[in-house]
Amino acid sequence: MAGSALTAGFGALGLSSSVLLAQEGSVLRARIQRDMEVLDPAYMIGAQEMAIQYATMPRLAELDLSGDAVTWKPSEFVTRLELASPTRIEFDLKPGLTWSNDYGEVTAEDVVYSYTRQLEGDWAKRWAAMESIEVTGTHSGAIILKHAYAPFMTVTMCTGVATVVCKAAVEELDEKRFTLNVPATCGPYYISEHIQRQKLTLSANPDWSGTPADFTEIECIVVEDGNAGELAFEAGEIDITKIESASIPRYEENPPENAGIFVAGNLQYAWVGMNTEHPKLQDIRVRQAIQRAINTDSIRQIAFKGVAAEAHGIVPPGILGSRKEHGYAYDPKAAKALLAEAGVEDLELSIVTINNNRERLLAAQIMQQNLAAIGVTLNIQPLESGQFWGYGRESKGDAWKDSQLWIMRFGGNVDPSDYFQWFISEQKGNWNWERWTDEEFDTLYTKALELTDEEERREIYMRLQEIMESTGAYIWLNHEPEAFLYSKSIEPAVDPTGVYLFADIAPA
Repeated sequence: MAGSALTAGFGALGLSSSVLLAQEGSVLRARIQRDMEVLDPAYMIGAQEMAIQYATMPRLAELDLSGDAVTWKPSEFVTRLELASPTRIEFDLKPGLTWSNDYGEVTAEDVVYSYTRQLEGDWAKRWAAMESIEVTGTHSGAIILKHAYAPFMTVTMCTGVATVVCKAAVEELDEKRFTLNVPATCGPYYISEHIQRQKLTLSANPDWSGTPADFTEIECIVVEDGNAGELAFEAGEIDITKIESASIPRYEENPPENAGIFVAGNLQYAWVGMNTEHPKLQDIRVRQAIQRAINTDSIRQIAFKGVAAEAHGIVPPGILGSRKEHGYAYDPKAAKALLAEAGVEDLELSIVTINNNRERLLAAQIMQQNLAAIGVTLNIQPLESGQFWGYGRESKGDAWKDSQLWIMRFGGNVDPSDYFQWFISEQKGNWNWERWTDEEFDTLYTKALELTDEEERREIYMRLQEIMESTGAYIWLNHEPEAFLYSKSIEPAVDPTGVYLFADIAPA
């Protein structure tokens, strides 16, 4: 690809070529898919923001990716993190770790403050099992759980919500919260620059006394379009980028010079959702007809080049509660019969999807053909990322009132509880865009959080997916791999959810 063509492409994206050109020295250039928004652990957006939190702020635990099963291990910020009993987690912070901006040493008071404020934040559900947290010394404390809670260490303690903030620095803020202006940091890197919609730069922290940073700078470069990100990598302007599923076979067969492919995990889940309250979709027979009219096998083979795993629900293969089959099948004849039974003719619907994802746009076109075969007209509405993610949320406007169908993809964690939290009743109008509620679903979801017996939890998570499917509001699409293209000049490090582990990425 000629440099001039790339420059023109990035210009169309609002990026100047000077932003993307390689820098001299030990600089890592990592593509991110959208601009960073909120780094405050209690109010974060999640996903890529966690990569910045992990590099710039303390945490007590992190995922252990060294074995066949993903578990947890103490972080570099502690000398001890121990399950003293099923309901008591004790920690000892490493002495001598200091906050930036002269806020002094990281202490147990900071940990208690950070986790207590989570109970009033946007991620309070992740902390529902915590009874209290106490300081037992300057650097030591204990987290007390209400009951034994199996996923607490992996889903809560190993994710961004357990990032520790500086109590003194946050308390000085007018609203006691922050977005990208982190008031005090402690980690191998600090945020040295943010250019809106272009990049966020991390620089090595000269005051960090832990394992030294491997790069003087890490540039997190915003390239929303997956194809543009791959072109930037091929041009040598980015060192690591997530790639689309459809690109994996091409790169495996003919990789760029000095490049490798790294699959971090398979924890995504994608589906077609339907608004059960929309007048055109209120009759469950219409929703069931659409379920049976869509050929998901064709979508996986054509749009996703056969690399995405078949989905039978929202729990990916290998995770507790994953299903091996689901309760409907591609059957256009049955779909026509359901529409006739419902007395529906000349149905016209719309589906929205993100405009910069080629696979999902192609999937929508296949769905359009599938539905045409049963006499349903499907209009495709591509939306830019910000508009899409607010589409079904009541807090973002009235678009949800007209919503009909959408292609959705969420990312999960290594514990199944993480997958179901978005569909409980209180999420209706927030992330439960399908807008159904079910008392049994809510009860079982809460019950599973309190269980430690794996078989009991498995049965509940299987049942929860049956309940979701019985609404007729879901068509399971696939589980895409989190695949990254990287320069062999570096050793990549990405967790199973696709989050960069910047502190662990090193020169090869």
